[in-house]
Amino acid sequence: MKAFIFPGQGAQFTGMGKDLFEQSATAQKLFHQANEILGFPISEVMFEGTEEDLRQTKITQPAVFLHSIITYLSKGENLRPDATAGHSLGEFTALVAAGAMKFEDGLQLVYKRAMAMQAACEKTSGTMAAIMINDNSIVEQICAGIKEHIVVAANYNNPGQLVISGSIAGVEEASKQLAEKGAKAIPLSVGGAFHSPLMQSAQEELQKAIENTIISKPFCPVYQNINAQAVVDIDQIKTNLINQLTGPVRWQQIIENMTAEGINHFVEVGGKGRILLGMVRKIRREVEMEMLS
Repeated sequence: MKAFIFPGQGAQFTGMGKDLFEQSATAQKLFHQANEILGFPISEVMFEGTEEDLRQTKITQPAVFLHSIITYLSKGENLRPDATAGHSLGEFTALVAAGAMKFEDGLQLVYKRAMAMQAACEKTSGTMAAIMINDNSIVEQICAGIKEHIVVAANYNNPGQLVISGSIAGVEEASKQLAEKGAKAIPLSVGGAFHSPLMQSAQEELQKAIENTIISKPFCPVYQNINAQAVVDIDQIKTNLINQLTGPVRWQQIIENMTAEGINHFVEVGGKGRILLGMVRKIRREVEMEMLS
């Protein structure tokens, strides 16, 4: 059984999508459509923009979404996954790929998400750090024990790496305490405290848009970030999507659950490549892996 997996923010790169545009009439049509939907030529920024241009949240998120979903639609149109999943932002791509949302609806939601998250970052400063430790419970306990600041476990990426998120003071204090437990803390160069309570204002803004978006039953299960479970129920998909902004990305648990349910072949689609497959390798080395880009 085969699953298609889609990356999130951080998978952007200069020149992304230019080769797709030059090689595929389907890609050309979708890029033109995206420019019209967003009201500005995002294709030009993707093809010709600098790394700094692509790091802007309002550009990064729709750009990564577009690169992945256009790769999927132009190169994988005859392929039918048995399941899909996406890391953070990639969950929106996974839903479009599984037929739960139309391309245009997915893009509009991703752009609204990006703008809401940017506003939340500007409202309250925050940060994230990757924690290298073998026991996730230690991270969870330390985060829970810090009462004067906000800090939570945000991304369960793979064994040995858990990303924490919260206020600058909260992440610094948790990193300090974790270092005393033998963990290595690596500050991340991000614009805010994604997947933490500091994204509450963004979640509230996005909730109405999600509730008003037409979501259909996907043709295959979509494993969602918030609970790492295979979901096909429309109401549950919406609820999980709303809660995603302030809840954790349970990527390790998603891969473990997928393999337990018979998935033995993973295809990462789009982005600069093999970010997710690298995590999959650390979780389930024995599975088959390939890149579609």
